[in-house]
Amino acid sequence: MQTKTSNISGFYKLSPEERLKIVKEFANLSDEEIKILEKTGSLDIETANRMIENVIGTVELPFGIATNFLINGKDYLIPMSLDEPSVVAAASYAAKLARPGGGFFTETDEPIMIGQVQIVNIENVEKAKKNILSNRDEIIKIANEKDPGLLKYGGGTKDIELFEIDTTRGKMLIAHILIDVADAYGPNAVNTICEAIAPKLEELSEGDVRLRIVSNLATKRLARAKAIWKKDVIGEDTIENILDAYAFALTDMYRCATHNKGIMNGIDAVAIATTNDFRGLEAGAHTYAAITGKYKPLTKYEKNENGDLVGTIELPVPVGIVGGAINTNPTAKIALKILGVKSARELSGIMAAVGLAQNFAALRALSTEGIQKGHMRLHAKNIVSIAGAKGDLIDKVAEQMIKEGNISVGRAKEILNNRKK
Repeated sequence: MQTKTSNISGFYKLSPEERLKIVKEFANLSDEEIKILEKTGSLDIETANRMIENVIGTVELPFGIATNFLINGKDYLIPMSLDEPSVVAAASYAAKLARPGGGFFTETDEPIMIGQVQIVNIENVEKAKKNILSNRDEIIKIANEKDPGLLKYGGGTKDIELFEIDTTRGKMLIAHILIDVADAYGPNAVNTICEAIAPKLEELSEGDVRLRIVSNLATKRLARAKAIWKKDVIGEDTIENILDAYAFALTDMYRCATHNKGIMNGIDAVAIATTNDFRGLEAGAHTYAAITGKYKPLTKYEKNENGDLVGTIELPVPVGIVGGAINTNPTAKIALKILGVKSARELSGIMAAVGLAQNFAALRALSTEGIQKGHMRLHAKNIVSIAGAKGDLIDKVAEQMIKEGNISVGRAKEILNNRKK
């Protein structure tokens, strides 16, 4: 018997169909399982094969719509794509409760991304800094000549900042290249520019350049959102409960991690629906939460003079509406059309508002009836569907299992069998 191996020469050269045959044999997949992988939905296999390496299929996620969002006086339907139940419903409900207070109000920074160029082995750091800053205009010129397309759309390299850091490998000089990426997310443009100016920085510093790459901590590209939940809408007791929950997250990092995860439930779902980089958003958001040296909530809650609850959020939200996978994935194009956004900054503000809504909804549920009530109802319906129920029977069997406290496929099948008898 031949031993299975993942050491497959030339796998990347094969077609998706040929790769799938190899995977079938390696993992002993059934014909039915292969048929599932061959179903690619709106993202056809040829397009998927151009997007990443070694493609054999695609993964579908539910694509939902959060309703009730009023942002800066404009109504939005929010596309959200994820696999976790209750998130879309929670965001919609939070947005509905915020409407009497005017909905959400957002503001965003210019779309400035930070590229980092690491310079090591510098004999005279002060001299290097002086040489670089005195030649700032020339460096910016080199950068903009490398990517003239950004200038066409009102962007381009704007400035250079220098930071001297002490490391276990000695002193290093880090150049931050500030680049306006217009309506793009921008990492590819930033990386290209960093590599283009690296030789000049090496010459001026008399050191050695190492890394030349974008930073996911986009502190120049923050988004902020605010909402007021009226006390006569959500109740004074609920406000007090939410303030207690917020105080918990503000003080305890274990709670704070879950608090901020709930925020990203909403933001990531919009990012996935629009094919934006949710991994970069996650990295930037959680790092920003700890930027003071202690991990803190990305949201803040307080009462105003009327006793209403005021919620705010601030975090980096570097996203785009053009370029990369956004131009390739047909579902992303439809999601952006549903949103009706005209700029990356508008999308950034919307995502901040969704994050705030999601967090409010979670705190309200956690501090009142508990998070499991709505979550487990959707989970139970999913279990019943797996067990083979259809139509109205799904709700009836799900409610019975919830009352019993036994939500399992086995119990669902047992109830269904008893009903047949």
